[in-house]
This record gives sequence, structure tokens and C-alpha cells, in this order.
Amino acid sequence: MDILVAGGHGQIALRLLKLLAESGHTARGLIRKPEQAADLQAVGAVPVIGDLENDSSLAPYVKGADAVVFAAGAGPGSGPARKRTVDLGGAVKLADAAVEEGVRRYVMISSIGAHDPAAGGEAMGAYLAAKGEADAYVIGRPELDWTIVRPGHLTDDPGTGLVTVSREMGGRGPVPRDDVAAVVAACLTTPGTVGATFELFGGSTPIDEALRGVGA
Repeated sequence: MDILVAGGHGQIALRLLKLLAESGHTARGLIRKPEQAADLQAVGAVPVIGDLENDSSLAPYVKGADAVVFAAGAGPGSGPARKRTVDLGGAVKLADAAVEEGVRRYVMISSIGAHDPAAGGEAMGAYLAAKGEADAYVIGRPELDWTIVRPGHLTDDPGTGLVTVSREMGGRGPVPRDDVAAVVAACLTTPGTVGATFELFGGSTPIDEALRGVGA
């Protein structure tokens, strides 16, 4: 498969690109800064230079892909405006480009709490609102075979390959970035995850087994 990962220099994205490349896929990462290209090449990925936030269309980058993954984020130091242009606007542009290019498979890395942004308070509310609206936009595109992954608190602990997934929203708990990347990679080749929105935490169930239980 040819897979384009938007936000290709992110911590989860680099892990994901490495896994995809090691599995024999063409792993392409969309990045804004040319100086980030070497980091992608080091994990076996193909850097694609483009501006998720400011380019009017992402179709030229999506062209030729079999699937896309939204792994971008404005980051913790950004204000509410960039949450709207990156976390929401970037996801919308990627969805529009996928539809334009006939790419059906779309996996979104979202966040726990996106179903109830008001509960995030002032600090997290704008981020969760942007994520929730982005999820809703993707879900609302019938041309897409989507999966929404909502990880818990992200850690840099080594991955275990053991997780907990739940289609009931409102859970809390940590999850290693390694395991988030592994789950997203598995979703891309697990048709039963199409049409599923689920929360993801560290747990005791092997990833493949856990994903078999989330089918719509």
C-alpha cells in the first residue's frame, strides 16, 4: 500500500512510518520543513514537502495513495486559532483531498474527550472541540472508509503490544505512543475497523485481538 501520513514528523507519525516501511508499504510523510526530511528517511519513509495549514489543497500530495492517516497537531504551545487551522482545518483538507483523489481509507488520530469538549475546561476545550469537529467532518463524508482512534494520555514508555479499546466514550488512562502507532498501522489492514470510533489505552489484550472486537 501507498500510505500518506499527514503530520509526518510527529512523535506518533515517525513511529507509524517506521512500522509501515518495515512492513513493505510505501510510507510517505507530509512535512512542512525540508530539514525534517532526514528524520523520515532514517525510518525508511518518503518525505513529502507541503504545508498542511496553508496550502489550499492537499490533493497533489494525496494523489496515488491507497490510504491516508491524519497524525498532525498544532502542539501544546499553540493557541486556539491554530487548533482550528491545524487540528480541524488540516483534517478537513486531508478528507477533501482524499475524496477528490478517490482515496477511501482514512484513519484519524483523535483524542479522548473529543466527544465532550466542555469537560476539558479552558485549557483543553479548544483542542478537544477542534478534534471533535474534525472527527464529525470525516464521519460525515460517505465517500470515506474511516476509522477514528482516540488515544488516552500519551507516554514514551516502550510499547507492549497489549491494549484496551472501547467504543464507549469517557474512559481515562495512559497509552504508549509505540502502541498507538501499532494500532493505527493495524487498522489500515483490518477492514473490520472501518466505521469504528474507539478509545485506546494500555491494557492486556493483543492489538490484533482487540481490533477484532471494534467492528461497526
